[in-house]
Order: sequence, then structure tokens, then C-alpha cells
Amino acid sequence: MERSIIYFDDVGKQNTDELVNATVKRAEELGIKHVVVASTGGATAIKMAQALKGKDVKVISVTHQYGLREGGKWEMDDANLKTLEDLGAVVTTQSHMFSGVERAISKRIGGVSRIDVISDTLRAVFGKGFKVALEVAMMAADSGHIPVSSDTEIIAIGGTRQGADVALVVRPAHSHEFFSMQVREIIAMPRAKED
Repeated sequence: MERSIIYFDDVGKQNTDELVNATVKRAEELGIKHVVVASTGGATAIKMAQALKGKDVKVISVTHQYGLREGGKWEMDDANLKTLEDLGAVVTTQSHMFSGVERAISKRIGGVSRIDVISDTLRAVFGKGFKVALEVAMMAADSGHIPVSSDTEIIAIGGTRQGADVALVVRPAHSHEFFSMQVREIIAMPRAKED
């Protein structure tokens, strides 16, 4: 099998529109029924949901957890939330798979947790957007918004800073079965990584 991969020159939101178009095309080719997209404020998820409108593909927008940047606050924009709901997208939020309580322990008493090693390895070798795409796939699975089985494939989308710059075809897994997850295809990713 031969497939082309889009390689962006750099990370960031300037890649979002091309990535969205490539995702729609690959979802149609593979018959993908679920697209999971990291979207803190909702703008990236709106682009994806608009592009997939009427195509029988469920869009799941995964946001930062409450209190990540400011205690008790959620970063999702209210107007964007309404637009996503009107487009039929699902919005979910929960603790990050590659941080949570283990990161709190590392901050307080020092040392490095195993989850930090996994997170930092993915970020360093493949880039932040790649790590985020895998993370949101697990978050969507743990929230019950995507099916998880040996023959399920979804598209997971992540980004570096803002927007989207990585799209992957993934066999998803729940967080407690992390090593069952498989990256089946890379649709798009940046060649350069953040240092």
C-alpha cells in the first residue's frame, strides 16, 4: 500500500486548513466515522466540524480540563461551544492523560514519573502535536465518545501551540490499555519540531 503524507515546514496554526482538508479526504477513503480533535477554545474543532458536516462522521472536540490555566475556569469559548453543539459535534473535557496526578507528585516532591517519560519521549521524537493527538484519542475513549476495539480506526488531530498540525489514523485504546493503541497512518505532521 502506498499513501502520501503531508509534511509541513513548521509547526502551528497556519497548517490547520490544509490538515482539515486532508483529514476529510482520508476519512472518506477509509470510511472513518470518528474524528477526535484537540481544541482548547473551540476554533479548530469548528473548522473540522464544518468540513465534515453532512458526511456521517462524528467530531469529538477534546478541551483542556477545568482549572488548567486558572483555578476553576474552563477555556472553551461559550459562542464556540454553541456553534459546535449546533454542528452536532461532541465536546468533552477531562484531565490530561500524560500528566494529571503523577505530574502533581513530580512537582511537589521532585523526580520524574513514568508518564512524564512517555510524554516527553513522544514530544521530543515526534513533536507536541503528535503527542497531543494520541492523548486526545485516549481522552475520547475514556469519555465513551468513540468505540474501542481491535478493528476500530479513528482520526486523531493535535497541534503545537494553536491550531492543528498533526493528523493520525489510530486504533484507539483506553488509557489503562495505552500500549494497545496503534498509529496506523500519518496523514500530516510538521517536519520541524519545537525545541
